[in-house]
Amino acid sequence: MGLFNVTRPTSFLLTGIPGLESSHSWLAGPLCVMYALALGGNTLILQAVRLESSLHAPMYYFLSMLSFSDVAMAMATLPTVLRTFCLDARTIAFDACLVQMFLIHSFSMMESGILLAMSFDRYIAICNPLRYATVLTNEIIAGMGLAVTARSFITLFPLPFLIKRLPICRSNVLSHSYCLHPDMMKLACADITVNSIYGLFVLVSTFGMDLLFIFLSYVLILHSVMAIASREERLKALNTCVSHILAVLAFYVPMIGVSTVHRFGKHAPRYVHVLMSNVYLFVPPVLNPLIYSAKTKEIRRAIFRMFSRIKL
Repeated sequence: MGLFNVTRPTSFLLTGIPGLESSHSWLAGPLCVMYALALGGNTLILQAVRLESSLHAPMYYFLSMLSFSDVAMAMATLPTVLRTFCLDARTIAFDACLVQMFLIHSFSMMESGILLAMSFDRYIAICNPLRYATVLTNEIIAGMGLAVTARSFITLFPLPFLIKRLPICRSNVLSHSYCLHPDMMKLACADITVNSIYGLFVLVSTFGMDLLFIFLSYVLILHSVMAIASREERLKALNTCVSHILAVLAFYVPMIGVSTVHRFGKHAPRYVHVLMSNVYLFVPPVLNPLIYSAKTKEIRRAIFRMFSRIKL
């Protein structure tokens, strides 16, 4: 089971997909494609916003933050996932596991905060367009980005220490090909009430509140849009929100699915837990650049201009 102390393993063993161990080399191909799409697509958006002066606007600055968090999330999971599936190298040092756990949860929380900031952007753009330029200045946008980052760091800073204080002597085998807080605390042979309560507090006070405020912002947006007389103008206003709504669904639907399976699906097969967690981590970074490229013509034009410059 790995190298052990009485209270703490020196390393953990990561797991691919239970029951499909013989197919891991085949699964490595699709995983590499997903990483390439996530890293390539989000890097393209970051470059398009950086190079195109027409995209130097609040909506696209927030989109850049979203792309950055997606790239960071992909980079946080890539080393252990590819080692597990490609090389069958399943061992990860205890401290490295804590660092990866912190990074995964931090970037996930950052993404939630950025989606909330983007909903505020859409609310101001539709409900109070005359004040848009004065409310969302570069300084305010930078401040919102810093606040989202600081919230993630401060809120999740205790997690590694909460894990370190636990004696882990049941097993050192994790359920995934990366390190997550719920997965690690279940290996403890001590009372994990503090970890459970703090984890639930973080989930409700950040992700839960973000989702509530996103929902409220769209209630206000719909109320404002319904007051517009022209049907064409209503559709045009709502169309500017489609990309953001799809990004919110791509992030929160898998997350709610994972939380539901973890809380209430204790008797579900292990591969269900693993697949749901993988969907939660891989789907948003892959889908977000595709959604914004498909639904936002300004992004498409900027990307086409970038490629045409390269050809020239």
